[in-house]
Amino acid sequence: MSSAARRASHPALANGDGEYGPEEDEEEEEGDEGDEPEEEPRLKYQRLGGSVPAILSTDAAAAIAVTDRAVLLGTHDGTLHILDFQGNQSKEIKAHTATINDISFEDREYIGSCSDDGTVVISNLFTDEKLKFEYHRPMKAIALDPQYSRSNNRFATGGLAGQVLVLTKKSWVSGYNKKVLREGEGPIHSMKWRTDLLAWANDAGVKVHDMKTDRGIAFIEKPKGIPRPEVLLPHLVWQDDTVLVIGWGTSVKIAAIRTDSSQGLNGMQRSISAASSEKYVDIVGSFQTGYHISGIAPFGDLLVMLAYIPEEDDGDKKNSTSVSSRQGTAQRPEIHLVSWKNDVLTTDALPIHGYEHYKAKDYTLAHAPFSGSSNAGGQWAAGDEPLYYIVSPKDIVVAKPRDTEDHIAWLLQHGWHEKALAAVEAGQGRTELLDEVGTRYLDHLIIERKYAEAAQLCPKLLRGSPSAWERWVFHFAHLRQLPVLIPYIPIENPQLSDTAYEVALVALTTNASFHGLLLTTLKSWPPTLYSASPVISAIEPQLNSSSMTNSLKEALAELYVINSQYEKALSLFAELLKPEVFEFIEKHNLHDAIHDKVVNLMLLDCKRAVHLLIQHRDIIPPYEVVEQLLHASKSCDKKYLLHQYLHALFEVDIHAGKDYHDMQLELYADYEPRMLLPFLRTSQHYRLDKAYEIFAQKEFVKEQVFVLGRMGNAKEALSTIINKLEDIQEAVEFVTEQHDDELWDELIRQCLQKPEMVGMLLEHTVGNLDPLYIVSLVPDGLEIPKLRDRLVKIVTDYRTETSLRHGCNDILKADCVNLLVKYYHEARRGVCMASMDEEAQGARVNEGSSRTGDRSSTLRNLEMKSRTRCGARCCLCFDPLSIQDMSFIVFYCCHAYHQSCLEGGLDSMKSNSNARDSDEGSEDDDGSPSGESRMRCVLCTTAAA
Repeated sequence: MSSAARRASHPALANGDGEYGPEEDEEEEEGDEGDEPEEEPRLKYQRLGGSVPAILSTDAAAAIAVTDRAVLLGTHDGTLHILDFQGNQSKEIKAHTATINDISFEDREYIGSCSDDGTVVISNLFTDEKLKFEYHRPMKAIALDPQYSRSNNRFATGGLAGQVLVLTKKSWVSGYNKKVLREGEGPIHSMKWRTDLLAWANDAGVKVHDMKTDRGIAFIEKPKGIPRPEVLLPHLVWQDDTVLVIGWGTSVKIAAIRTDSSQGLNGMQRSISAASSEKYVDIVGSFQTGYHISGIAPFGDLLVMLAYIPEEDDGDKKNSTSVSSRQGTAQRPEIHLVSWKNDVLTTDALPIHGYEHYKAKDYTLAHAPFSGSSNAGGQWAAGDEPLYYIVSPKDIVVAKPRDTEDHIAWLLQHGWHEKALAAVEAGQGRTELLDEVGTRYLDHLIIERKYAEAAQLCPKLLRGSPSAWERWVFHFAHLRQLPVLIPYIPIENPQLSDTAYEVALVALTTNASFHGLLLTTLKSWPPTLYSASPVISAIEPQLNSSSMTNSLKEALAELYVINSQYEKALSLFAELLKPEVFEFIEKHNLHDAIHDKVVNLMLLDCKRAVHLLIQHRDIIPPYEVVEQLLHASKSCDKKYLLHQYLHALFEVDIHAGKDYHDMQLELYADYEPRMLLPFLRTSQHYRLDKAYEIFAQKEFVKEQVFVLGRMGNAKEALSTIINKLEDIQEAVEFVTEQHDDELWDELIRQCLQKPEMVGMLLEHTVGNLDPLYIVSLVPDGLEIPKLRDRLVKIVTDYRTETSLRHGCNDILKADCVNLLVKYYHEARRGVCMASMDEEAQGARVNEGSSRTGDRSSTLRNLEMKSRTRCGARCCLCFDPLSIQDMSFIVFYCCHAYHQSCLEGGLDSMKSNSNARDSDEGSEDDDGSPSGESRMRCVLCTTAAA
């Protein structure tokens, strides 16, 4: 027998109102606990309430039957109570005057009962119809035909007379036909009818009769060594239409009704007839118990046993035919769930009221009809679960299979929260049960201090309940474990109150190990969820403390941005050297706020910082930038940063940083020497002595030469070029730029000290100095390398240069003659000066063409007009030129004529000039085509002739 059978559990019973009642006189059993894991019970128990307590307070229960419509309770005073399944009485039938021993029912509406008063009563469940049969001897059993109302109201009964009577209503006359099936074998103790099979138990044993063929099919002997029936009654129950379960004393037998000749499961065939067409009984299961059987009922493929524990004498159980017990020493009755092989699955001890005073026969077990489709895993399908009624004289307990919610509750009770959660998630139970399971699971994990595991389960357990989420947020906060929950807090579906989010964020500010999570959370949570001010207030006191980490600074900056405190955010971003600080400055126009952040910006990105500072140098003047860089910490290369800034500033505005040009020289010397000469040539704001000192120290010769030249010490500069650079071309260029003839002599003098220099000087002075002069100064006997070749080259270059000069002079002379002739021809042309009115009219008519005319001609017209007015006269008629409405012509020789006078004076000249024109060619002397009319100054032309 398993440990579950050895040690019975004591379930708390629920009263009819649904509340758990107190357990009465429960005692702890001695022995080691926890040796084996406790098995989950299969049944749960509840006291039948309603009208039952009131009924049993003045009477005692004697018999019970359960239909699919009602509970039928018979008492010792002979009353039949019709109850609903909650115990509420719906009808009371005064059927007998003594104890009701047995009750049977028909599926529709009829109830049969028998009593010690010798009567059998057939009652209608819904009407007052009642049939009563007198037998004058106590009747112990009754069984209505399952088809009672359709089979002439047939029923069977028996009692102390020892007769099995079958009564059938007569067809044509009133009354019943009575038939004795069996007699002379002792009192009838129990009787059950299923389909066409009637089974009863008497002192000899159990018999099964086929009511259809009216033949007995089986006889099963009474077990040996069991108490008398007056002390312990036999119990019969049909598990289905073909299986009869017999519990008698301590013996259980399971009989299967078969219709063929095959052997039974155990090879224990007990048959009345050998004919294959007749029914026979096969005993398919048989075992002994260690307790007395007070009731038996099917439980799917298992059996429910109502066990009465007999008293013990010297450690051995009494199995004699006479069971004696001292008053008030009986043990609790037990419910055992066993298999057909007596494998005990569960054992439950029942705290029945007054159990100490009861005997085995005082208990009754009845079960409600059920389909019995399945009980896989101990769980019954909805509508299939049976009800078991354990009846004692003063108490009725209802047992039924534990459902999924009971299973989940049991798992929770034993600390198997994960299994309980899995059962709920599998859809086994009400959806609302998930809240209860989740709460208890989380409470369990919190007690076990498994905070991370509890936090991880919150999304699954709390789901979309804002109130539940907020409750656990504050609970975790109270435990100071909120950081483990924050990654799982929902930000939508559901969205919590802003207080919950603020509490979570503030909790992350207290410990440096949480600052990274705080920053991540701030970036992932929408700022609309919370107010930034409480979190800022929690962080700001830590700004100057050792607990202020970079992550916390960045988080504070993000909060400043949310709170529109952009300047404070900029300070932190710059301090943290965040690359996005430049975009942040432009986005929020924070150029005024970067005065004290130059160094950080330069360290972050020198190129972008320099561009920003120069672009806004009106806001951040150069002296502020330089001062901050000069006082920067030693951890940065402040000189390089200064160089980058001043160089960029110089390229944009050469005068903007003039106060720092001396410093800039040093910086160029250190970082970018190639920029020294351009800087020296461009700037006028550096000290020459300082520059020379720097270049001398750095041995920058070219720069020294330039500075010496700027200082007026040209000879030393020239000496430096020749002696240190040894570059004659550079020396020649330097001397040429100085425009000092004495320097040429100095150059020649210094070069004469080095023969190689003389040859190089001869090559580079062509065009600047006469080579013969240099040769004449060369001392006799001085050996100059490659002198002949160099002289040849000098002569060749000199001839070429001379030839080019002559050619250029010829070209210049020809150009001068041509231009003079052109000027002469222009001077001989006349200019027609019209009157003011004519000029105005001509200007209006020819406005378009005058815009494209020669602007120089207009200017000349105005000039000549000014000269010929003020009393000027015509050179032919000597009349004033200012005669109204008359045009006149002015020549560049300043002679003026009326147009009419000039045209008349020239006519006499045309005949003389025609012959000459034909001989001279197609053009006049003035270059005009021959076809054009020519006007010439009469005075000048006559004089020339």
